[in-house]
Amino acid sequence: MSRRILIVEDEAPIREMLTFVLEQKGYHTSEAENFSQALDQLDEPYPDLVLLDWMIPGGTGLQVAKHIKSNEFTRNIPIIMLTARGEEEDKVRGLEVGADDYITKPFSPKELVARIKAVMRRAAPTSSEEIIEVQGLKLDPVSHRVSASDEALDMGPTEFKLLHFFMSHPERVYSREQLLDNVWGTNVYVEDRTVDVHIRRLRKAISPQGHDKLIQTVRGSGYRFSAKI
Repeated sequence: MSRRILIVEDEAPIREMLTFVLEQKGYHTSEAENFSQALDQLDEPYPDLVLLDWMIPGGTGLQVAKHIKSNEFTRNIPIIMLTARGEEEDKVRGLEVGADDYITKPFSPKELVARIKAVMRRAAPTSSEEIIEVQGLKLDPVSHRVSASDEALDMGPTEFKLLHFFMSHPERVYSREQLLDNVWGTNVYVEDRTVDVHIRRLRKAISPQGHDKLIQTVRGSGYRFSAKI
């Protein structure tokens, strides 16, 4: 089944170019040229990704991004911001409201398609809705709950996403850079050592029943989630 991409862009020539390029690559597209149309399109069947212009009539791309991330049915949809703005501060604002990537106009169709594929790959590990259980540690992606031997565990959203990625990819060593890429996405403002901080928090959150030992440090390489002790 082809992936559906919602294009939110007020300039018709750019919308038409994006539609042509993406449909040539096998994507299904839908379009919105203003704020209200964008919100109307965020319904079933939900888009797999949103290309979101910074400035649109009736509102802003940032407002649309906030709407997407505040709704439980759409919050996991990846967002790529499209804008003529190139200032660092604007990039940070886009990422802070939940955008997964940021591409500045003018851009080449080839670069855009590469960014879309990369963002969709990163979104894939946490898109599964199946409950995962390892040695009594259970993670439910739909309800966003984690429990150990049926006792609820409390953790932050980043720790949850990190644990989901680990439990979905057991027995494999991931470097800090790979974890940043898969869990944090394209947020280049996160440094390598931030991974270590969240690993510590995650271990503490799952430690009551001794599950912290499942997250193993591999010297010189990174981290691994393993039930083999």
